[in-house]
Amino acid sequence: MALEVTSLDESVVDELGDGLRGDLFTPGDPGYDEARSVWNGMIDRYPALVASCRGVADVIRAVEFARENDVAVAVKGGGHHIAGNAVCDDGLVIDLSPMTSVQVDPAAGTARVEPGATLADFDHEAQAFGLATPLGINSTTGVAGLTLGGGFGWLTRKFGMTVDNLRSVDVVTADGELRHASEEENPDLFWGVRGGSGNFGVVTAFEFDLHEVGPEVLAGPVVYSGDDAPDVIRHVRDFNADAPDESAVWVILRKAPPLPFLPEDVHGVGVVIVVAFYAGDVEAGEEVLAPVREYGDPIADAVAPHRYAEFQQSFDPLLTEGARNYWKSHNFGELSDEAIDTAVEFAADLPSSLSEIFFGQVGGAMARVPADATAYPHRDAEYVMNVHTRWEDPEDDERCIAWAREFFDAMAPYASGGVYVNFISEREGEENLAYGDNYDRLVEIKNEYDPTNLFHVNQNVEPTA
Repeated sequence: MALEVTSLDESVVDELGDGLRGDLFTPGDPGYDEARSVWNGMIDRYPALVASCRGVADVIRAVEFARENDVAVAVKGGGHHIAGNAVCDDGLVIDLSPMTSVQVDPAAGTARVEPGATLADFDHEAQAFGLATPLGINSTTGVAGLTLGGGFGWLTRKFGMTVDNLRSVDVVTADGELRHASEEENPDLFWGVRGGSGNFGVVTAFEFDLHEVGPEVLAGPVVYSGDDAPDVIRHVRDFNADAPDESAVWVILRKAPPLPFLPEDVHGVGVVIVVAFYAGDVEAGEEVLAPVREYGDPIADAVAPHRYAEFQQSFDPLLTEGARNYWKSHNFGELSDEAIDTAVEFAADLPSSLSEIFFGQVGGAMARVPADATAYPHRDAEYVMNVHTRWEDPEDDERCIAWAREFFDAMAPYASGGVYVNFISEREGEENLAYGDNYDRLVEIKNEYDPTNLFHVNQNVEPTA
């Protein structure tokens, strides 16, 4: 069992602080509360130390300190993981948030990204050259955590998952060594970080392949009354079955937020939002997405040409930091009528006005990668469901969590049996669902690079060594 940092000699802690270029925060220090805070407002943990790293040398020093003194260690990039794995009680947090560099090589079509960068940081630099790689849908998300869990978003059907576009990484492993990993060098480690959720060390740099995207894309929401949800979702499902890889159409069930293009009398009323995206020529997208936009009697249609980087930030107002969050997730090979009807039934009784259910369409290029090619195993998923259960009052915790769990159980008979590791709220217990048939190989890699399980504050792969 890891020791509490408070049991260590003060001189040992001082030595750590003196050896860092960045800051070392302890309880009571100015900046400590900010350093321990994460995106999910339910997470309120108190580390004994937060090492704010400004470079690889700081990361190595922090890892060596944790190993030599047998203290619990958590790793914070963007701090977005729903389970709050970026912070631990009593131990050491290795805070990578000051490391935000994004270096784009437009001639080579690559980007080298530090682990504190957010999706917004990445897109800002890459889109200066009309380039992008598949990322998520909330621009404040950290690139590191997103990537280590697999990573998917609007570009996934066209270009694959985030990990499919990862060329190499630099990793500080549990022994304090900096290792470069790629298909050619340390390929087992490279395989493991592509979906293994931070189990093998601290990634200090990611190298991504980039693709020509934008700067304008055709994208936006078409909003329908919640009463139309069963028919609308079936129509989207049928459209998606034959849609090209450039097309990604997602469905969201929620109460209508106060968006400027929605009539005021709709605000707070149950709606189904169809979000359409086309990763290609805007005129071609108009033709491809026409059957989606022409269906039924929508309340509003805001599909239009948008700058890609701006569209990547369009959901940020619905996913702001500080709310209380408990999420559940399923993968689906198909959306059956029964699954659709069950989701619509539960959406009629959402536990809060901030909560939503979304079905993100994936497949396409992602599905053409073998399930054992990377640690991320769920290549057969056509949809990823996430239940964004969000609320503000702590007194609503029990009720909201109970609703999410009940809905998760009700959808299980129609799901494929896998979950997306980045959407797991529980700190343990769902690893086999997340890692699937690749779990045993992950254990072998864990035995090689972290046999003492130094990096265990994550969706943990336990070593057997």
